[in-house]
Amino acid sequence: MLFCPTCANLLVISSETGYNKWACNTCAYEFPISKQMTSRSRMKRKEADDVLGGEETWRDADSTTISCDKCSHPRAYFYQLQIRSADEPMTTFYRCAGCAYQWREN
Repeated sequence: MLFCPTCANLLVISSETGYNKWACNTCAYEFPISKQMTSRSRMKRKEADDVLGGEETWRDADSTTISCDKCSHPRAYFYQLQIRSADEPMTTFYRCAGCAYQWREN
């Protein structure tokens, strides 16, 4: 994709005058195409945002006595978050203090 240097609109390929050119639909800018034009660029993937807060949430979390399903450790950290509508109960997220396994209860 090329953009017009004067008005920054997208240039389109036009062949009205018998030769191919990049032309702006807004202003009179034209750029003749005299050779084959190709360009490639690799796009960087966006890093996924941790919508549940990430490690910062667990740093200040309280702990409780609940058995881990994975390693049977007796303590886990927890926090509650309202992820559904307001008339539904809060969801409790747990993280095992022993193996860091995470699970949730509705």
